[in-house]
Amino acid sequence: MMSRLSLLALVGLLFLASPALGQEGDKAAEEEGAAVAAEEEAPGPVLFHNKGVALLGAAIGAALVIMGGAAGISRIGSAAAESMARQPEAVGSINGVAIILAAMIEGVTLFGVVVCLLVVIYGG
Repeated sequence: MMSRLSLLALVGLLFLASPALGQEGDKAAEEEGAAVAAEEEAPGPVLFHNKGVALLGAAIGAALVIMGGAAGISRIGSAAAESMARQPEAVGSINGVAIILAAMIEGVTLFGVVVCLLVVIYGG
């Protein structure tokens, strides 16, 4: 279920970040903007045509990354607690493996949030 939700969210974010959404229908404003843009040089490549869409996508992406990380760590914790209850003699090894897995998930979550933060900084 979670992978389907993540895939749906990814497709939605790609649709929201498409350049077609940043274009406006007013032809006079486009021509005036083109004349002004021809006079001024662009500071660098623009990743998104609409800054609001980039910020919304970054916020939704960060929320999904954090929810996924929390779900993964909670599953590890519940499975570790159940395993320790069934085999009390293996508490040390189960605890070590659970901590390592939780740290790995937390690292991946941190990278995802950093990517979303980079979209906020360099997206528009």
